Amino acid sequence: MFDQLSGRLEKMVKFLRGEVKVTDKALAEALKMMRLAFLEADVNYKVVKDFEVRIRDKARGEEVLGGLNPAQQVIKIVHDELAGIFGGVQKPLRFSSRPPSVFMLVGLQGSGKTTTCGKLGRFVAGIGKAPLFVSFDLKRPAAQDQLRTIVTGLGFPFYEMTAARMASPREALGELLTYAANRGFDPLIVDTAGRLHIDDELMDELRLARDILDPVEVIYVGDAMTGQDAVRSAKAFEERIGLTAVVLTKLDGDARGGAALSIVSATGRPIKFIGVGEKPDQLEVFHPERMASRILGLGDILSLIEKAQDRADLAEAEDMARKLRKQEFTLEDFKKQLVQMRKMGSLSDLLGHLPQVGPLKNLGKAQIDERRIVHFAAIIDSMTREERANPKLLNGSRRARIARGSGRPVHEINQLVKQFQEMQRMMKQGAVKKLLGGLK
Repeated sequence: MFDQLSGRLEKMVKFLRGEVKVTDKALAEALKMMRLAFLEADVNYKVVKDFEVRIRDKARGEEVLGGLNPAQQVIKIVHDELAGIFGGVQKPLRFSSRPPSVFMLVGLQGSGKTTTCGKLGRFVAGIGKAPLFVSFDLKRPAAQDQLRTIVTGLGFPFYEMTAARMASPREALGELLTYAANRGFDPLIVDTAGRLHIDDELMDELRLARDILDPVEVIYVGDAMTGQDAVRSAKAFEERIGLTAVVLTKLDGDARGGAALSIVSATGRPIKFIGVGEKPDQLEVFHPERMASRILGLGDILSLIEKAQDRADLAEAEDMARKLRKQEFTLEDFKKQLVQMRKMGSLSDLLGHLPQVGPLKNLGKAQIDERRIVHFAAIIDSMTREERANPKLLNGSRRARIARGSGRPVHEINQLVKQFQEMQRMMKQGAVKKLLGGLK
């Protein structure tokens, strides 16, 4: 989503790094580049103006102008202020000291509230919680079915708000709290009604639920693809309902990203999670300082490590490191690593976490055919055990047989073997051994 903004801000960073001294003229040029980058990314004009004033004031300070590396210090100021726009530091979910903690999700129809409920449940279950789900929508009976389908598919319990219960919403919500407390559920995740636009009837329904349930988190779910419309609706929900947090969905899309930069300023509420896909595990904790680093092309290695720790098999990773050191890495091992990488997400996203400098420059923007991993795995699966252990056995007839078995053309088999042999060559030269130096 932030590719366009990131590309322009990286030019500003490169410009500053090329300056021996940050003069007023150089600072003005850098701020102009930054201002245009933000405005083209659909960031609110007032947010941009205030941001620019803060950067200018801090960059003109004596500590910066008299420092050993003024350009680097200005870049740090931009990074810190950018993180500040996103909310400063990561804000964790709050839980009540008297369970159940109630998480109430609000937002317009189509923003991804119901899907986010399931993702949020999966997240809290991962930290040892026992979530219960309910849909409170007085107008749309199908909302019950939609949430039930999602959460039961994930193996979570669902509380049915029947038509009879809905006839007396105050009593129904009171019974819901008693049910959750008596059975030890925590948190209670409440999906609420949405409309195509904000109206008084919707707000009355949401205020009723808020007053009775007394949620510890009122979470606005905003579609980042809608740009400034998401900012305006978030501000309206904050003014009329009161929010505690924001979840931005569809950050894997190609919108310009201005909503994410504007929404915290408009509401005064932190972004706590971002949705980066439709799958249940594609909800990520939002770290303002890490996102600022990624946008400036400085990388986000910490998030990449956390993804690896969360989704990769540590025992397999250690076994692979051992085989790499002893040069025992086979095509079977190669396939296992391809599967591990797939578990961590798309290759484009993983590469986007790397610093876009030096030899890694533009690597995160590379267009990668994700299907190639699936195809390579299919090719390796069509080999015999002996062929996986020793690719030198792969003569013309064997490659033709593997092509038939995998449904892939022979030239892809040749590509796979060539890439594998290149990896082996690097190992013999010691490149991988240096890379894994500390893993002994």
